[in-house]
Amino acid sequence: MACKTLSLFLGVTAGVLAGPDALAQNPVTLAERFDPSTAYRVELKVRLAGRLAVPQEPGKPPQVLPMSGESTVTYDERVLPADEPQTARTVRAYREVQFARTAGGKDQKAEVRPSVRRMVVLRSDRGKKAPFSPDGPLTWGEIDVVRTDVFSPALVPGLLPPKPVRPGDRWRLTPAAVVELTDLDPIDSGELMAEFVSVVTISNKRYAKLGVSGSVRGGTEDGTSQQKFEGSGYFDLEAHRLTYLNLKGTREMFGPDGKTVSGRIDGTFVMTRGPAEKTADISEEALRGVDLRPTAANTELLYDNPDLGVRFHHPRRWRVGTVQGQQVTLDEPGGGGVLITVEPASRLPGADKYLAEVRDFLTKQGAAITGADAPRRVSDRPRLDRFALEAEVKKEKVRLEYAVVSQPEGGVTVSARLPWADRDELGRDVERVLRTLSITKRIEK
Repeated sequence: MACKTLSLFLGVTAGVLAGPDALAQNPVTLAERFDPSTAYRVELKVRLAGRLAVPQEPGKPPQVLPMSGESTVTYDERVLPADEPQTARTVRAYREVQFARTAGGKDQKAEVRPSVRRMVVLRSDRGKKAPFSPDGPLTWGEIDVVRTDVFSPALVPGLLPPKPVRPGDRWRLTPAAVVELTDLDPIDSGELMAEFVSVVTISNKRYAKLGVSGSVRGGTEDGTSQQKFEGSGYFDLEAHRLTYLNLKGTREMFGPDGKTVSGRIDGTFVMTRGPAEKTADISEEALRGVDLRPTAANTELLYDNPDLGVRFHHPRRWRVGTVQGQQVTLDEPGGGGVLITVEPASRLPGADKYLAEVRDFLTKQGAAITGADAPRRVSDRPRLDRFALEAEVKKEKVRLEYAVVSQPEGGVTVSARLPWADRDELGRDVERVLRTLSITKRIEK
């Protein structure tokens, strides 16, 4: 089991080792294959502690906040055939997900719902792609838990040597492996190196002991950072698998000038890999008929706000923007926008009244209405009424979609602004939001 293997290797790192194996005198091939249907289990443990400088208002010094966190993630993974050139895919079944962080005295936790713990993870030569679940929409929080996870088919081959090696031989980790370990993109300078230390025997099994060290600098979502690593790994010479990797690292974040250190985090990363323990839900039989390629349907995201009392799905091109009072907005890179306003059932306007209010507002804004779709009842359970207007707003032609969704606990009004050139495609996105929108608590004011 992965936990037993982890305990074993934690003992190994304390010095419980046999002497060098005689086979180490000859070149040793350290290679692991990731052929389709290959399955294995991965356990990841990460601990972090440090301080972050958070920007304040202009003219004020940044606020320095202590932070700490730890996570444990365990999953069984099966390699899938690539569906595009230079792309790798796996399907995972998460068995344990624990993620906790404290920043500035505020606790943060994340999890993956049991209903979507089976996911497809993708990587291409152009970088990471967000995972999706064939069993239901993911939240951004669930994607974030998985997004920075390491991807064995990219990390392991890039950490192992490209040719047979002897003890003392060193080699550079590939850029793909460095990205998996650091999440830096692009990598501006530095390198990570691996070394074949020796062959050791543990519990009558032979392992190649590896060393990993180095420093790299590059870009992240938070700006420029530099990361330093030092640690060791073990490669099972009989199973032909990298079974253990233990790294200690330091990450320094830099301010806008690229020189001033704005934060420092120290951490440990432990990865244990072994045979897959449960494969019923990722077996070939279980996956037969399951769509394992990304589609508009299986890549939808779930937005669920229990405080606001609203839940819906939306395409990934849309991002939740402002959440304020009883309203939440969705924004699309091309200029599309959706405003959802939660209301008590008693205050919901009828479609005709809502249309009159909208026309009056647009007229006061100087907009010219050039066309209209009259209010219509789309469904009764829940009650959904819709209408649309075509207009010129500040010399820009747009399509404006509106809806009133009513349920016993309350309802919402929806207004969407769609750029004219993309109105049909974005209109289908709005349809998907409306189709899945529901009120999750009684709305009162």
